[in-house]
Amino acid sequence: MFNQRSAIWALACLLGCAAAPAAFAAPPVSALKSQSVEAIEARAKLAQEINDSLFSFSELAFQEFETARYLTALLEKEGFTIQRNVAGLPSGWVATWTHGTGGPVIALGSDIDGIPKANQKPGVPWREPLVAGAPGHGEGHNSGQAVNIVAALAVRDLMKRHNIAGTLMLWPGVAEELVAGKAFMVRDGVFKDVDAVIFTHVGSNLETAWGQPMGTGLVSVEYTFNGESAHSAGAPWRGRSALDAVELMNMGWNMRREHLRPEQRSHYVISDGGDQPNVVPSVASVWYFFREQGFKEIQNSFDIGNEISEGAAKMTGTTVTRRIIGTAAPRHFNRPIAEAANANIQKVGLPKWTVDEQAFAKLVQLNAKAPKQEGLAVELKKFEPPLAEPKSGGSDDIGDVSWTVPTITIRYPANIPDLPGHNWTDAIAMATPIAHKGVVAGAKVVAMTSLDILTDAKLRQAAKDYFTNVQTKAQQYVPMIGANDKPAIEINADIMARYKPELSKHYYDPARYPTYLEQLGIPFPMLEKPADSSADQ
Repeated sequence: MFNQRSAIWALACLLGCAAAPAAFAAPPVSALKSQSVEAIEARAKLAQEINDSLFSFSELAFQEFETARYLTALLEKEGFTIQRNVAGLPSGWVATWTHGTGGPVIALGSDIDGIPKANQKPGVPWREPLVAGAPGHGEGHNSGQAVNIVAALAVRDLMKRHNIAGTLMLWPGVAEELVAGKAFMVRDGVFKDVDAVIFTHVGSNLETAWGQPMGTGLVSVEYTFNGESAHSAGAPWRGRSALDAVELMNMGWNMRREHLRPEQRSHYVISDGGDQPNVVPSVASVWYFFREQGFKEIQNSFDIGNEISEGAAKMTGTTVTRRIIGTAAPRHFNRPIAEAANANIQKVGLPKWTVDEQAFAKLVQLNAKAPKQEGLAVELKKFEPPLAEPKSGGSDDIGDVSWTVPTITIRYPANIPDLPGHNWTDAIAMATPIAHKGVVAGAKVVAMTSLDILTDAKLRQAAKDYFTNVQTKAQQYVPMIGANDKPAIEINADIMARYKPELSKHYYDPARYPTYLEQLGIPFPMLEKPADSSADQ
């Protein structure tokens, strides 16, 4: 009897032990993705609160301190470990959460800074700043961290529930509008142990790409000329005008520009033109962006700019020094990860826009004199191979990251198509239901793609193979900042000091108001100007 019972017990034990691993195995990735979608939809309110809070802070490059405090506090509360002041960036941080050992590291990043003089009341389709002259989110950088955080929280819960090993790392693009943050993060090793980067950026469709996209890389450099002051009327011959040198440099560059490749883009502002007219300026500065499509071509434009600056100094009897403010490598995105992301984009699809949302979008396009006034996108863009000859255009310092670790960018439909960019009109939709829906759609794709990377070793190997054997086979990363270069963290400090006291009166309080629009008393959609409105056209 004892032997029979022992045999039965042993058989039961064997069957139970054999079945145990299946009980703890993760479900198929398709099931995980469905669960992540449900988790993100359940966090739609959190996504809206993050989006609207960052919109209300309206902070410029290098001065994103309220944004950093808010986001790191939120992530710390959710169990993430926070590293602050990364890479010499006072508003920079990295948040990490790890489950198990030996799993892949996925870094989710998005920019956080605003645009000068772009302050605008959300949901108002004509010019009406909340604080006149203040910065605003005229690019939509208030939305990307909402995408990443709700995606990360959904994935984190699944990792814990199903015992999936890996690390989630969240980080901000500091001072992206000056392309002055990510190269320092790369130089200081922030991404050295990362397997894949998913970067998110506001757009007007749901899309991704691989290879070299349209656009450029750049070097951002400020030239400072030093001369000698004198009385402009009493003894001007005793002065050496630094402002003359700035103007001569600009004239020289504008003459040379005709003889550069048409793919180049270059722009400048006089950041210091002197003190007052009756004093010959002893110091003056001009700030240039030199954009091109390849590492060698960027360096060539930079070299020409340096030569012209030295010529201007010789012509005026002044001296010149230069300071690199920031750089952006030409971007190159990872094909296998982009293909995985696109498959998820096809599953998620665009948000279902209401009649009111479409009417509002078309009115914004009309007032912005958009070339097309067709409202919000209703069809996904095609996922196509990169152009054999990519067109020139803007830059993003995610390029530096993309040459360091396999990287993609996912654009999500939180803004209105065909707006000018870097403009107050681009802020109008960014704390409205349009942005809220677009953020949720983007978060679903980020979460699903993160799950692909976490669970599919073949995808990770394919991404690594593409990075090693295709992207970097003939072209390696060429950093344009040196070991002694430091971030220009003083930039915009005076502007934020001037406007922050008034801006802070309007920070969003989600404990009291369901949305920022409700806090400001703005109905949505606003399709007609109130009779008592004094807003500028």
